[in-house]
Amino acid sequence: MATTARGFLLVNKHFQVESFQNKEINQMKKAVKDEMRMASASSRRKIISQEYDVRKKHFGFVNVATGEERQKLDSWKSNISGGSGRLLQDGLVYRQNFLVRSFEICFDGKLSLAALTNYLQDTALEQCRVIGISADGFGSTPEMSRQDLIWVTSTLQIVVDSYPSWHDCVEVDTWFYPSGQNSVGRDWVVRDGKTGSTLAQATSLWVLMNKKTRKLSKLKEEIRDELAPHMRNCDPIIVKDSRKLLRLDVDTADFAREGVKPEWDQLDLNQHVNHVQYINWILEVVPRSCVEHHKLSAITLEYRKECTTDSVLQSLARIVKDGVRHNSNDKVIELEHLLLLENGSEIARGSTSWTPRDFPAEITTNHKVLITEPAK
Repeated sequence: MATTARGFLLVNKHFQVESFQNKEINQMKKAVKDEMRMASASSRRKIISQEYDVRKKHFGFVNVATGEERQKLDSWKSNISGGSGRLLQDGLVYRQNFLVRSFEICFDGKLSLAALTNYLQDTALEQCRVIGISADGFGSTPEMSRQDLIWVTSTLQIVVDSYPSWHDCVEVDTWFYPSGQNSVGRDWVVRDGKTGSTLAQATSLWVLMNKKTRKLSKLKEEIRDELAPHMRNCDPIIVKDSRKLLRLDVDTADFAREGVKPEWDQLDLNQHVNHVQYINWILEVVPRSCVEHHKLSAITLEYRKECTTDSVLQSLARIVKDGVRHNSNDKVIELEHLLLLENGSEIARGSTSWTPRDFPAEITTNHKVLITEPAK
């Protein structure tokens, strides 16, 4: 009986100690989170590192952590720098490296534009996570989550100088900055991981949308205060194209595809079609001859409305400049694009520029004839 009672007391005491120590850890976590919210961007990494060292020193030798908790402890150091990424310039710029994989390349062995755009999205969301302002969803801050708000892309402009190849290492830098009353600007620079040469640049505008009403919302002061310590004071790296994108219809378009239906796997966490998929739909109507003999060098998109799996779309395109009939020597092809719902509502407007690939002259000459004949 005595042994049993003693054993019970020891076990009970162990649970009490473990409960107390876990409570200490939770209190420490809360204190660090509160300190992180008030700290400047340059102080965040130092706070996380100090908290890690304290936890390891005081709790590493006692049996207070489960296997999952120990795993979290061991991964804290890597989380400080974002795993494969790290913060630069006092925490205002986030850099992440990518290795171009086989399923991300096109027929020419080069990275696809959709994969490149996924790199841009991933670095943006990773920066929000690493600097500690991402509560849930796609980079939503704690205050955004309380108000049921999410980020949506309003405009996106990408300029590509050169596409990386399979197995190349790509380095992506991103940052964000104030832009107007109700939007936030975000830019990217994509570089060759070995040479450091610039491969592409991109700029975008993000706005807020209520995830329940699906209507755009103002950027309120409390949300702006969450973002302010991490914003750069800068201008967009790409000057906005001042040309107005004109509306198209089936009669005025040179190329058209009807009956486009989104699939379930094209939805993201915001429960609508991800903006990257819009790029795929736009490129689907580009003539094969253009894709084979030209490479996409620039794209501009203006997002007007979200769409879901219930939507049925039309993808339209019109030749603005074909490098032949417009007295041009640069051989650049320019197209205008429009995504429409069946009822005529606009989903997105866009434009693309295409420059010749490095092919022999006779192939380029044949291509000129093909592109001047719009698809029936």
